[in-house]
Amino acid sequence: MSEAATSKDSAAFCADLVRTHDFVRYASTLFLPAVHRRALLAIYAFNVEISRVREQVSQPLPGEMRMQWWTDMLEGAGHGGVEGNPVAAELRQTIGEFRLPIEPLLRLIEEHQFDLYNDPMPSMAALEGYATDTASALFSLAARIAAPPSAAIDHLARHGGLAQGIAQVLTALPHDAARRQLFVPLQLLLQHGSGMEQVFAGKQTPQARAAIDQLIGEARKHLRTAFELLAHVPPPVRPVFLPLTLTHRDLKRMSRADADPFVPQATSRLRILWTLWRASRTKEFGG
Repeated sequence: MSEAATSKDSAAFCADLVRTHDFVRYASTLFLPAVHRRALLAIYAFNVEISRVREQVSQPLPGEMRMQWWTDMLEGAGHGGVEGNPVAAELRQTIGEFRLPIEPLLRLIEEHQFDLYNDPMPSMAALEGYATDTASALFSLAARIAAPPSAAIDHLARHGGLAQGIAQVLTALPHDAARRQLFVPLQLLLQHGSGMEQVFAGKQTPQARAAIDQLIGEARKHLRTAFELLAHVPPPVRPVFLPLTLTHRDLKRMSRADADPFVPQATSRLRILWTLWRASRTKEFGG
C-alpha cells in the first residue's frame, strides 16, 4: 500500500473514532474549512484515545502503561515509528504541520491519569486544574489550527474549557456514580453536608443538589465570560468553540428544578447537528 493511501486510511480512522466516541467535537469540525478538519480530527482522536483508557482496562497499571506509550511517543522516546498506530501518525503529522506545542498534550495525558483511580476529586481548585489541562487545552490546540495563537484566544479557551469541563462532569455523573468514581469536588459536597456515599447511591438529596447547583453556577459564569470573549477573537477561529452552544443547552437543562442529575440524558445526533448549525448562523460564531 502506498504512503498516500496509508495516510488517507489513518485520517479516515481518526474521523471514525471521533464520530463514534465524541460526536459533539466531530460535528463541530463540519463547520470549519475542509483544510482544517483533518488536523482537528487528529487532535480530537488523540483525546478520545486518552480519555477512554479507563474504559478499556480493568486495573490502573495497564492504563498507566498505555498513557506512558503516548508520553514516550510525543517526547520521541523509544517505540520507533508510529505507522502501526493511525492516531499517533496523524497526530505527529498535525504537530509538525501546525507547529503545535507538545507540553499541553503531555499535561492532558498526565491529568487523565486521575481517571484510572477511584480517588475523589478533592477540591474546586483541583477540578479547575483538570478542566484547564483537558477541555481548555483542546480548545486552545484546536484554535491554533484555525488561526495564529494569541492571548485573547487562550483566554477564551480557558473559560470555555472550564465551562465545558464542569458541564461534562455533571452530565457524566450517573455513569461515574455507578462505578464509584467522584469528579464532583469532595470539598464542595462536604460544605453542603453531603459526601461520596450520597452521590454513589445515585439518588438526589437536598445536600447533594445544593453542591451540584453551586457547580452549575460556576460553569455558567465561565460560559458567560467565554461568550463575551468570542467577539474579541478572529472570525475564522470562532467555529472551534461551537461545542459551547451544547454546553449552554446542558447547563440550562440541569438548572431546572425538576432536573434529576442522577438520571442519564441522551441527545440525538440530529439534535446536536441542528443545535450547532443554528449557532453557526449567528453573529457570535461568525455567521
